[in-house]
Amino acid sequence: MSEPPAALRVRRVDRRALLPTRAYEHDAGLDLHALESLTLAPGCRASVRTGLAVEIPQGHAGLVLPRSGLAARHGIALVNSPGLIDAGYRGELRVLLLNTDRERACELAAGDRIAQLVLVAIATPALVEVAELSASERGQGGFGSSGGLANGG
Repeated sequence: MSEPPAALRVRRVDRRALLPTRAYEHDAGLDLHALESLTLAPGCRASVRTGLAVEIPQGHAGLVLPRSGLAARHGIALVNSPGLIDAGYRGELRVLLLNTDRERACELAAGDRIAQLVLVAIATPALVEVAELSASERGQGGFGSSGGLANGG
């Protein structure tokens, strides 16, 4: 695996953008902030600008994850959770928010924390096509095969 990156290079593509922040020094996630205010109607989704571009270090990927506070208080989820940022991407980070509340709109102000960015080390092994895969204890057991779902589902 790759060494931990020494720094994450960040560029403001809009001067109003807030740099990502950590609530606490050793938090895994960097909070991403909305560039502009918006109202997210019940059941609607929006692509929200952050005004930032990042340079993910080689051997890593960026995962854009939901913020638990927005989910708990307002029913806000990420449409494509987690969002994946590859190391070669240099465009503006946008966050695809979804208001799952069926009755209330959600008001977001410019600067509100809307998601979090987590860097993870990745492996990029060569692809090898084979006729058979090696055996494992689990085998082909899929969804619910470990008995975790009600009624054995």
